[in-house]
This record gives sequence, structure tokens and C-alpha cells, in this order.
Amino acid sequence: MKTINQIAGILLLLVIVSCNKTPKQITNINDYNEYLEVSENEMLQLATEDLKFWEKKLEKEPNQFPYLAKAAASQSLLFGRTGNIEALIEAEKNLIEVNERTNYDKSGYLRSLARNYISQHRFKESLALLNKAENNGENLKATQKMLFDVHLELGNFDQAKTYLEKIRKEGDFDYLIRLSKWSDHRGDLDAAIKYMEQAKVIAEASNIPTIKQWVYTNLADYYGHAGKIEASYNHYLKALAIDPNDAYAKKGIAWIVYSHEKNSEEALRILNTVTKTYNAPDYHLLKAEIAEFKGDDLQKEAQLKLYSEAASNPLYGAMYNKYNALLYAENSKESVKALRIANDEIKNRPTPQSFDLLAWTYYNLGDDKKALEIMEKHVVGKTFEPEAMLHLAHIYKANGKNQEAENLKKELLESAFELGPITTQKVKEL
Repeated sequence: MKTINQIAGILLLLVIVSCNKTPKQITNINDYNEYLEVSENEMLQLATEDLKFWEKKLEKEPNQFPYLAKAAASQSLLFGRTGNIEALIEAEKNLIEVNERTNYDKSGYLRSLARNYISQHRFKESLALLNKAENNGENLKATQKMLFDVHLELGNFDQAKTYLEKIRKEGDFDYLIRLSKWSDHRGDLDAAIKYMEQAKVIAEASNIPTIKQWVYTNLADYYGHAGKIEASYNHYLKALAIDPNDAYAKKGIAWIVYSHEKNSEEALRILNTVTKTYNAPDYHLLKAEIAEFKGDDLQKEAQLKLYSEAASNPLYGAMYNKYNALLYAENSKESVKALRIANDEIKNRPTPQSFDLLAWTYYNLGDDKKALEIMEKHVVGKTFEPEAMLHLAHIYKANGKNQEAENLKKELLESAFELGPITTQKVKEL
């Protein structure tokens, strides 16, 4: 029989081993390094040449308004490839002009402008255009699909469900990807993955590169949320095999390297190669977070300053309201700004996530009861996003609802990969 001291020694050894257990290495630099060293961006070059072609056509034949829509399509693609907000705004100008020339009576042009407004997070304006297109009746299914998208973004969940039923068609790609997003909204991640995997089968059968790439990155995101990190990584690689310049896929791999493998230097190396050619303000926030994880306060502050400078560009409009509100809410000197932005977001987009921003701002202002009231009325049971649930846990704890906070803490620890190591540590400290 083992003595008590022997048993205690074994238990201590098990604790030490478990505490020092390193995560399974999933990424391999040889898998993705070639995509980081790409010198040519074929799609960007094609979009640039295409834009020049249509601009020259417009110079020669300014009355040919369809050329405006063609130029706008090229500008939208340029925005997608570079993150250059000016390209998106120029596309908007061209799409407004083509709609004015057609008296806002062509559903295709209305949908194109609505799509542009979605990219700018101007969802109510997008909805107004889509309602016009629906009344027009031309290519109605295409309009109804977008109406589902916008109602979901606006938090109009009953209307979104109605349009989902209108476009229902078993085995249809567009229906499946929306059924997947609806399932994710409802907190049913398994169903979201199942339907996106069915869409993947259709995409691969069609062999249309852009469709496959879109499905792969969306599945990669879902797999990450589900803790299937290796599957997530493999699907980001699949997307990069199609398009070596896919900034989103590279960002996804950088997150795996940082959040799962805790390799901050490699994650930053990946991101730094991306931002040589693709620039969006939120990349600075991710770099700031990784710098904080490294303990590099100077780099963190430098990246936050770069974010602030980039996001202050008025062309971004409301696109970075969420990020700004979160930053301001946790800074006592900026809390009034956070309150204004959160209320603006609710006016523009009354979703559970927008109300979460408002509640979190009140919590940081010290009004715990107001924060709880907002959460219980507008957030609880309406979203399952880890960030909102983390805020809810803090607010529960501040209001003496310790058991509810503890229950959320257990759930949040299961989302450690999605939250990242810094936020996960905050969860542990709840």
C-alpha cells in the first residue's frame, strides 16, 4: 500500500505536469510561409486594370451609365483586396449616380448600392434600398436573400426568419449558408457547421474559386469557435491555396499561432506581412493585444495610437463604432464618448450586441444596476457571443449574482481559443 506521502507526491507531480502542459502544435511554418512571401497580387492587378478600362470607357461615352456600375464593381474589389476605404466610397458615388440615372428603379443597381452600404455598416439605408428592390419585383429571390442578411444585422430577427422561409430551397447553396448563419445566431454552432459543410460540398462541385474560398474561411471561423483548431487551420490553408493574398485567412492563422500556440513573435510576423499590402484599423488592435501578451507596453501603446489615427478617418463612418466604444468604455476619461457611441449604435443597429456595448459602458461608469437592467432586457438569451457573455458575467458579479457569474465563467473557459489568452486570464480572475 502506498504511503500518504507517496500519494501526495504523485498528486503534486500530476498538478505540475497539467499546469505546464503545452498546447498541441498545429501550425507549421512550411505550410503557409510561401503565402507570406507572395510578391504579386494577381486579383489586385486585374481589378486595377479593369477599373482603368471602365474609366476610359466612361470618358469616351459618359452617357453609358452601365459603365458606372462596372467601375463600382472594380472599386469594391479593390477595397476587398487592400482595405482602402476610399475605393469603397468611390464605388458608392458611382452606384448612387447609376441609380439616379435609372430613377432608383432597377433592382440590380439597388442591390449593388445596398451591398455597398452593408460594407459600410449603413444597414438601415441598405434596408430602404432593398425594400424598393422588393417592390420592383425584378429577380425577387436575390433581393429576399439580401433582406434576410440585413434584417439579421439589424436585429430584426422575426423579419429575418420570415425571409429565410421565403428563400427556402433544400440543397440550395445560398439558402444553406444563410441557414448556417441563422443557426449561429441562435447559438446552435453544431447546426451552423453542418449547414456550412453542406454548402462546402456544393461549392467544391461548382469549382468556382471565389465561392470555395468564401466557404473555407467561414468554416474555418466556425471550427475555431467549436474548438476544432486543426480543422480551422486546414481550411484557412485551403483558402490560401486558392488565393495566396487572402488577408483574412492569414489573420486567422495568426490568431491560431497566438491564441492556441502562444507564439506571439510568429503571430506578429504573419500580421506584419499582411499589413504591407492590406490595411484596416482593426489589425492594429490585434497587434496591440499581442504586444500586451508579450509584456511590450510601448508597442501596445504605439499600435493603439495607430488604430486611433486610422479609425478617425471620417470615411469609415460607423464601421469601427464597436471597437471605439469598447476602448472608450474601459478608459474613465473617455467614458462619455463610449456612452454616445453605444447609443448611436442602438439607433442604427438595435442588436443584442449594441445593447451589450451600452450595458458595458454603464458598468464601467459604476452604474451596475442600470447595466444589469439592460443586459436582462436586451441581451440575455438573445446572443451567445463570448464577449457579451464575459461582460454579463462581470455585471452579474457586480450585482451579487455570484452563481450566475460562476456558471458563465465555466462556459467562457470553454471559449478560451476564441477569447484569446489575455481575456481568458480575465475570465479566470472573475
